[in-house]
Amino acid sequence: MHTRIENDKPQSLAEAQPTPIVFVVDDDISIRESLELLIRCVGWVPEGFASAKEFLARPRTIAPSCLLLDVNLPDLNGLDLQKQVAADRMDMPIIFITGYGDIPMTVQAMKAGAFEFLTKPFDDQVLVSTIQKAIERSRAALDDEGEMRALADRHASLSRREREVMGLVITGLLNKQVAGELGISEITVKAHRGSMMRKMKAASLPNLVNMAARLGLPGPAR
Repeated sequence: MHTRIENDKPQSLAEAQPTPIVFVVDDDISIRESLELLIRCVGWVPEGFASAKEFLARPRTIAPSCLLLDVNLPDLNGLDLQKQVAADRMDMPIIFITGYGDIPMTVQAMKAGAFEFLTKPFDDQVLVSTIQKAIERSRAALDDEGEMRALADRHASLSRREREVMGLVITGLLNKQVAGELGISEITVKAHRGSMMRKMKAASLPNLVNMAARLGLPGPAR
């Protein structure tokens, strides 16, 4: 596992903030240290753990990341740890590394959502390329999570009446119909609608409907 690594770092990694973290969970200290050195040389931050329990005790950090995970561990095995990670760390792709992998184990890991499954010994360049792709997926997941959080915050900032107006507008009702439903004037509906659109940062009705769909709100009847 010591092929030559090219020095050119991906531009996106050099410019990204915060620096991506690559977690390594392997009870073999020599493999762990070798992987940590490789990860550090590429420009990522390595964090090594000898067991699944050690890794789970580490608080979550909001940063692009991935997990290099050995299948055979002294406490929880890699497949069991995968289940726990998948439950609350959807933004952390898992790359399994093992010297004892077989086809059923690979199938089980991949079905459970593993990003990749590499058998020791593996080529360093292949590993670096795999990690880079996993980090790109993690970054995209974090971006989406941030957008959802901001969208939920904007919706939470609406007044009760603005939320009512939004709920009716996204079902396809016109201002006059919304006014009838709420028992208020059409002018008042327009005022609430304008304020709601500004707070939601919605450029158009289709844009608002898409936002509502992401929030899980009822949309137009089909």
